[in-house]
Amino acid sequence: MRGRLLVASPGLADPNFARTVVLVLEHGDDGALGVTLNRPSTLAVADALPDWAGAVDPPAQVFAGGPVGDGAVIGLAWTPSGMPGSGADPASGADPDGGAAPGGRVPLFGGLATIDLSRPPASFAALDGVRIFGGYAGWAPGQLDGEVEAGGWFVVDADIPGDVLTPDAEQLWRRVLRRQEGRLAVFAHFPDDPSAN
Repeated sequence: MRGRLLVASPGLADPNFARTVVLVLEHGDDGALGVTLNRPSTLAVADALPDWAGAVDPPAQVFAGGPVGDGAVIGLAWTPSGMPGSGADPASGADPDGGAAPGGRVPLFGGLATIDLSRPPASFAALDGVRIFGGYAGWAPGQLDGEVEAGGWFVVDADIPGDVLTPDAEQLWRRVLRRQEGRLAVFAHFPDDPSAN
């Protein structure tokens, strides 16, 4: 499911995930990890990471990436040409354990990469879109697969960078469902409170 979207089914009642759209960053034998794309928080990037305030796409808020990793911050950046080189000192972003690519980026898919937010934005070249997430969504091995099989999530293709950098994140759940073919598109019109229908 790496690189795809998890769209919460209307029946998913967990308040952490009701009506969410999650971009899956990793999915394998060790479990899965993703970030929620449609929950901007009230925390301004200017208050959390002042250096990055002018570099993020609107809205300039930290997004609630998920209920895991309290205090963890993930930066996602998009570059249309994939992964061009970065600042003047490419070796300075390398992790001694080999976890980060030179230049403070770790390529993901579709021109997306995680970025090292401890570096100033000016040290990166060609950041055409940046979004910052506080926390993330995580699943133990097999857990996400079980939730999908139980009908908790619809798994659909992502529109990158449109879904990741949308300025109208609150409408993303309905918009992603609306563009699907067949029966899945009908769920876009599912009322927030079915008893009010």
